[in-house]
Amino acid sequence: MLVNDKHLTTIWYDKAREVVKIIDQRLLPFELKIVELKTLEDFCFAIKEMQVRGAPLIGVTAAYGMYVASKTTKNFSELEKAGDSLKSTRPTAVNLSWAVDKIITKIKDMEKSNFQEIILSIANEIRDQDIVNCKTIGENGSKLIENIYKKTQKKVNVLTHCNAGWLAAVDWGTALAPIFIANQKKIPIHVWIDETRPRNQGFSLTAWELMHEKIENSLIVDNVGGHLMQNGMIDLCITGTDRTSLNGDVCNKIGTYLKALAAKDNDIPFYVAAPISSIDFNIKNGVKEIPIEERDPDEVSIIEGIDENNNRKKIKIIPEGSNCKNYAFDITPAKYITKLITEKGVVDSNEESISGLKN
Repeated sequence: MLVNDKHLTTIWYDKAREVVKIIDQRLLPFELKIVELKTLEDFCFAIKEMQVRGAPLIGVTAAYGMYVASKTTKNFSELEKAGDSLKSTRPTAVNLSWAVDKIITKIKDMEKSNFQEIILSIANEIRDQDIVNCKTIGENGSKLIENIYKKTQKKVNVLTHCNAGWLAAVDWGTALAPIFIANQKKIPIHVWIDETRPRNQGFSLTAWELMHEKIENSLIVDNVGGHLMQNGMIDLCITGTDRTSLNGDVCNKIGTYLKALAAKDNDIPFYVAAPISSIDFNIKNGVKEIPIEERDPDEVSIIEGIDENNNRKKIKIIPEGSNCKNYAFDITPAKYITKLITEKGVVDSNEESISGLKN
């Protein structure tokens, strides 16, 4: 997608320097900084501390992390341990373990001398395929937006939660991909952007992406969505997913469940853009089985921004001695999800339809 009218992706392998480069997303929207990942520790830090974030991007990053680890590991057993280190950084997003396991399965019977180039090839393939998949999700989802426009002949209002644009993938993104494609089709569109506390990925990332694509948007605090739906100001909701279970339950950024409840109560379609790599076919009940990551409480008690002198600052916003809990995700049961938008089409959020996506 575009940044200052130039194409940019979130992660790439610099062949000349033999390093992996990423956008440090912690600094957005105030600073665009490209950093190099050179060691396994760099990759684990990048994923855990959210220099990279979003299920598809985490998976791609983990794949490149395995390549870098293969340069220093002495045997397959050590490489497996490197994979375990990567998996432990973020327990909820299934793309991470999916990418690591894909590599482990491919090379487990190979000689050590063949590891590196094979793993780099797989990582590049995962990256390239993610771009294709996300664009296809965009094309499939844009038809839903286009159908609303054809029916109403009015600007289409979309509510999204968290960031599931190209910054959460390699390019195009998941939940924002239909919006980007619809915009290219010249469909008039307006996006309501939840702030998405506590890390404010909506305010800092989604808004930044849409502004660079010149798509009309409005920032709102997380609790405004229900009011907008009650008053006919939203035509559809689209979110991403960090893990979708076989029965169609969706794990996504905390607060997604509440938006789905409000959408259901107001007869507003609630779509989830779900790459097949984010579907966990081994989990049959998302509510009961998907692990929910609990992150540092400082993300709740401290906010970060820039002051009047354009200096970046962190500010504590709670009384001394207060206790914070920081659950990063929640589960939206399948019954509240209108459809899943995948690279293989728009399908029902149930076991029968999801099982058909496996092959």
